[in-house]
Amino acid sequence: MIKSVLLTGASGGIGFEVFHQILEAKNHKLSIFIRASKKNIKRFEPYKSQVDIIYGDLTSSEDLKQICKPYDAVIHLAAIIPPIAYKSQETTLKVNVLGTQLLLRHLESYCPEAFFLYSSSVAIYGDRLKNPEIRVSDALDKNDPDFYVQSKINAEKIVEQSKLSWTIFRLTAILGVNNHKITGLMFHMPLDTPMEITTPSDAARAFVNGIEKKHLLAQKIFNLGGGAAFRTTYRELLTENFKINGLGKLNFPEKTFAEKNFHCGYMMDSDELEDILQYRKHTLVDYYRMNSEAVPIIRKYLSIPFRGIIKFFLRQMSEPLRAIRRNDMKEIERFF
Repeated sequence: MIKSVLLTGASGGIGFEVFHQILEAKNHKLSIFIRASKKNIKRFEPYKSQVDIIYGDLTSSEDLKQICKPYDAVIHLAAIIPPIAYKSQETTLKVNVLGTQLLLRHLESYCPEAFFLYSSSVAIYGDRLKNPEIRVSDALDKNDPDFYVQSKINAEKIVEQSKLSWTIFRLTAILGVNNHKITGLMFHMPLDTPMEITTPSDAARAFVNGIEKKHLLAQKIFNLGGGAAFRTTYRELLTENFKINGLGKLNFPEKTFAEKNFHCGYMMDSDELEDILQYRKHTLVDYYRMNSEAVPIIRKYLSIPFRGIIKFFLRQMSEPLRAIRRNDMKEIERFF
């Protein structure tokens, strides 16, 4: 049965995968609600004959009035995520919490039968370095000072209280193939952090397949991870990616990486969602292979003589190391 689907966040890593998977399958009628930025217009206008494009601001009730069709499913991926989320607490809360609330209230009036699929985050489980086995039933730290975390916890509450049928997927770390931008956030995660990652295409497949599984997903929360075949540690992940990119050993000074107050772990119950949706196509081995294939040979070999300089500049991005050098006790307490 062809269903009418509304997607928010189509310009994001997972959102763009959802966008393409629905278009390629040709079994649903797709609409996207997206900001009218120059980048978005350039990216999506070529698809206007295949997709209903609605330009608007998620935090504007007036813009949301443009959504006036009786959608069967709504995949809500639009959000401000780290590291951009940490630039403005006000903007992050406005988009992630208020935006979700306004969208839901509008849908309750115009699309009361819509199935609402919401993307949450492993970040809401907080620091799990000492107890890395994560389950949906685990308590959340409502006092976590991380306002991105709080935005996701509060948005989940709003979804759960909605009059719509809904499901929530708490996403693990999503790593694309050699296209994730390097930022200082890479030094916030302790090297010994256990991780169960997955790819944007696998995560997207869960949302796309979920459109037809309302009867098994409605009013439930799931952890979305890559499973046992996608488990590793942050140290192992970086070590392998440094090799792939011609950067040699992961040899940074002590205290370059934080030792606490981040997130990630093993999603011990993520197989439950896999059993319903069969979204996993990749493993950690596939991820490394695809990453390696994506690195041009010439770039890899050009990196070798400059690896010391490259790692020097990377090191300058480390906030934990900067806190030590400045003897900033507040930041030192945050990271160590």
